[in-house]
Amino acid sequence: MGLMSSPIEFLELLAREAAAVEFEGPLVAARAAGLPADRLAELEQAKLVALRVRGLLERRRRREVELSGLYDTASDLAGLRDVDAVLRAIVHRARHLLGTDAAYMTLNDDEHGDTYMRVTDGSISARFQRLRLPMGAGLGGLVAQSGTPYVTANYPEDDRFHHTGEIDAGVREEGLVAILGVPLRLGSSVIGVLYAANRSARPFVPEEVALLVSLAAHAAVAIDTARLLAETRSALEELSAANTTIRAHSASVERAAAAHDRMTALVLRGGGVEDVASAVTDVLGGALLALDAEGRRLARVGAIDEPERADMVEAVAASRTEGRSVRRGPLWYAAVVAGAENLGALVLRPDDELVDADQRILERAALVTALLLLFRRTVAEAEGRVRGELLDDLIARPVRDVEALRSRARRLGVDLDAPHVLVAVGDDAIAATGSARQRVLSWATTYASARGGLAAARDGRVVLMLPGRDAGGAARAVARDLSRVTGRPVTAGSSGPSTGPSTGPAALARVFREADRCLTALGALGRSGQGASTAELGFVGLLLGSVTDGGDQDVSRFLADTVGPVVDYDARRGTALVKTLEAYFGVGGSLARAAELLHVHVNTVTQRLDRVGQLLGPDWQKPERALEVQLALRLHRLRATPS
Repeated sequence: MGLMSSPIEFLELLAREAAAVEFEGPLVAARAAGLPADRLAELEQAKLVALRVRGLLERRRRREVELSGLYDTASDLAGLRDVDAVLRAIVHRARHLLGTDAAYMTLNDDEHGDTYMRVTDGSISARFQRLRLPMGAGLGGLVAQSGTPYVTANYPEDDRFHHTGEIDAGVREEGLVAILGVPLRLGSSVIGVLYAANRSARPFVPEEVALLVSLAAHAAVAIDTARLLAETRSALEELSAANTTIRAHSASVERAAAAHDRMTALVLRGGGVEDVASAVTDVLGGALLALDAEGRRLARVGAIDEPERADMVEAVAASRTEGRSVRRGPLWYAAVVAGAENLGALVLRPDDELVDADQRILERAALVTALLLLFRRTVAEAEGRVRGELLDDLIARPVRDVEALRSRARRLGVDLDAPHVLVAVGDDAIAATGSARQRVLSWATTYASARGGLAAARDGRVVLMLPGRDAGGAARAVARDLSRVTGRPVTAGSSGPSTGPSTGPAALARVFREADRCLTALGALGRSGQGASTAELGFVGLLLGSVTDGGDQDVSRFLADTVGPVVDYDARRGTALVKTLEAYFGVGGSLARAAELLHVHVNTVTQRLDRVGQLLGPDWQKPERALEVQLALRLHRLRATPS
């Protein structure tokens, strides 16, 4: 049959960037050709994998387009000559990147107390282009007044906004339905609003809001830079006698421009937070500390100590509220934010007093830092998804193409042929909320990646594949560390490394099942909040192995050697020695409580236990022997329970 109806056709579809519907073609052809069910199932699986790859490539292409738009905008700002041209380019890119029917920008008119249209892209209504929005009226007026992004999937039907006849008429004539508006911030003030709108109902996801916020920040920088340039020209024309003042102001503007150019180039070449810190201290002097949202150090340039936690929290909160850098003693603080999300702070100890333009350099550095942190997070999340998908492929289905899996693993720095253990984390680590589950998975991904392993979510569990041979130690470490993160006891069962005839990638699915059963066994044994391996459970490990390795005869022999005489005695005489033993162990070895539970006299319990001693030997209550008896009783009960 050649290549007809084979998985290679899906690679060819991927190569020519075919539409999603075309991926059904090979399956349709295969069915028409009468291929057997197993071949159809293989093609169906190949189709699903190909569609996932297509989706990942599409997301990456979309992200590249977004980043390219942001880079282009940053380049426009670096070579700012005509602010109107830059604003038109930003509005056009907003429409293109978000894929909306229209985009537009309004600026606040302080003299009239309202906002007016400055730039539109995709608009077809002259009336709409002349609209003026009173503060607080409509979606845009509310954004301009509150300084908070607002989004509506259907503006005409949304009663959260104050509708006016003029605004509604303009929106209706333009045909707009779904609208997203974000504020243009200049320091602590909102100077306007940037919009993206559609002529049909559609939701806007958080990533689109964040992207529009970034473009709005660039637009505000363009307006601010144009204002600074205008002020500089005015100062040169009107204050020619004050050369010293003019030179100082001009120098600060040049520093700001140089810093902005440097940071723009830094973003374009993919620099890091350390590069931003170096750029700020090179321009402003002094020392700088970059911290994340938890107060952990991201970068430090120069001699500067970390501030007191309480002082830092208060200063960063003030900077976020004011939208500007704030001074506390010898230190300047600039909050690193993306929309409403706090990402950290920059703390500067300058050598000299900062003028207004110098403060703007620090604030723009905070903006660039936020952008870099968002980029870093996006890359980390993408890598985490790739790692999770690889581990899911290894444990969720029979391994067909081992070499392809090895190749994928090598690209992630993972050697699948080295010894690995698998750790399954229990449901007690995952709260009901999705954010808590995501937090646990994010921790597991970081934890495994730092050790050269993988992590994924699977059937309500979080699974980690870690290099090494100490399965029990790995389980205890995961349980301990994750308990600290979640603030609640975490149970972890582990197994591995794989041994016997089936090793390497092909054995990982079996090792995962053993780790999962080990986790279940820990719960059944009342050991929640602990970590252990299959081998460490001893008899429980035997039980787990019997499911996959054909060890049922070993289990039967263990039962016969441990409690067989008691079970046989009950079967022959119709007595209740097994039931008495279970009750006795269940109440912690109390004769009185066992008698109460069995509804018999204490002497009866004593007589039965004496008979047990005759059958099992006088040492049956010693700790080691008693544990085996209890485990054998539990196994006997489980095996006797109908499935």
